[in-house]
Amino acid sequence: QVQLVESGGGLVQAGGSLRLSCAASRLTFSTYAMGWCRQAPGKEREFVAAITSSGTYTTYADSVKGRFTISRDNTKATVSLQMISLKPEDTAVYYCAALPTTASMVPRQASIFYYWGMGTQVTVSS
Repeated sequence: QVQLVESGGGLVQAGGSLRLSCAASRLTFSTYAMGWCRQAPGKEREFVAAITSSGTYTTYADSVKGRFTISRDNTKATVSLQMISLKPEDTAVYYCAALPTTASMVPRQASIFYYWGMGTQVTVSS
């Protein structure tokens, strides 16, 4: 079974930065698109960012565009999410997700992903 393990969450003040990482195992990582989604209390899980299997295409939710950057290292089977200029509304549990596809684009939808990590909490204080 595919295993995704997130790390790097924590408490940060508004305007600060965090870097989330996800280590993937038990999959051929280079054949999977990867993504990050988040879920705030009382809200549905929402798409944040995704990257194609080759790493050549990335896409972001409008709410994080220009502040978050997704990247991957296929040699290490890791995907990261660099977050800057954090806002209180970014507070949520952040999940790493995987989709078995080598397509050149990834839809901006949380529901497309097959596999999920357990999540890491990000809290942004005002």
